Amino acid sequence: MRVALTYNLKKKDPLKPADYFSECDSAETINSVVTALKTKGHSVEAIDVEYPALLSYFKTNRVDMVFNIAEGKHGRFRESEVPAVLDYLKIPYTGSNTFALALALNKNLTKKILKAENIPTPNFQLFVKGNEIPNSELRFPLIVKPNCEGSAKGINKKNVVHNIQDLKSQVKECIEIYRQEALVEEFIEGKELTVGILENGKTRVLPILEIDFSNCKKSGEYFYSWKMKEFQGNQELGLVPEFHCPARLDKETEAKIKDVALRTHRAVGCLDISRTDIRLDKFNVPYVLEINPLPGLDPKESNFPLMAYAAGMKYEDLIEAILLSASERKRLN
Repeated sequence: MRVALTYNLKKKDPLKPADYFSECDSAETINSVVTALKTKGHSVEAIDVEYPALLSYFKTNRVDMVFNIAEGKHGRFRESEVPAVLDYLKIPYTGSNTFALALALNKNLTKKILKAENIPTPNFQLFVKGNEIPNSELRFPLIVKPNCEGSAKGINKKNVVHNIQDLKSQVKECIEIYRQEALVEEFIEGKELTVGILENGKTRVLPILEIDFSNCKKSGEYFYSWKMKEFQGNQELGLVPEFHCPARLDKETEAKIKDVALRTHRAVGCLDISRTDIRLDKFNVPYVLEINPLPGLDPKESNFPLMAYAAGMKYEDLIEAILLSASERKRLN
């Protein structure tokens, strides 16, 4: 199969915020995906998503499938940009469609759908201007997040607030820096979990991954903040979470969490692959925080490959499974 890999390369720019390129992929990840596809016998060319070059490439080169890991360029619909171009050119691609990608990046809209589907998610409120009156039903502690960002951008230990004054201050800062709405939701104390869904012939829920922050006291952060994701494993900073896959759960709770993740995948309309982040409270209620239809595929550090390994898959088998799932959808359509 002739495959084009579309991606955004992670860069450094002193004029940009430190987390600006966090969603983009490293050269190591890009090379790993290319190598995995070639190992499976495919012809592969990697294409950075600079749009004049992207359009020109697909107008002059025939491909059977695009393996899309591109986050797009900018804006709240950025993850839909490359799929929209491919849809226009009638070129099949891996992963979710434009609608699901745009929806999942908008935390507020996603949570409204989860509520409508009776899928547990923390109570929340959207702050557009920052001067809105906080909902009296929200219970502290609360966490403040940019509404349309991924990879924990804009989230650190200051974002967990315990009073009205800190809430207003953090909301204002979030809106000013990221120039978008701030989502405020109740902070769920409990186990941090993530669940991968892989469609390969049939929909498969991978072993649940538990992220234990007990050894991160030095960092002061007990959740997946931007710093925790970006500098994971840094002993000096205390960013040394432990991973348990399968997660340390009883069978009943495990089944409940997998059901919630699968329902979330379907409610948002994800295709081929997704990763749902969940917090388990003290009553064993799994609260969905968000869903990522474009989970990281770094073979060493990303959560999704770790879950695939626990399921007995090799990295190249995971990449091939994503490709074949999309290929099967193309055949049926």
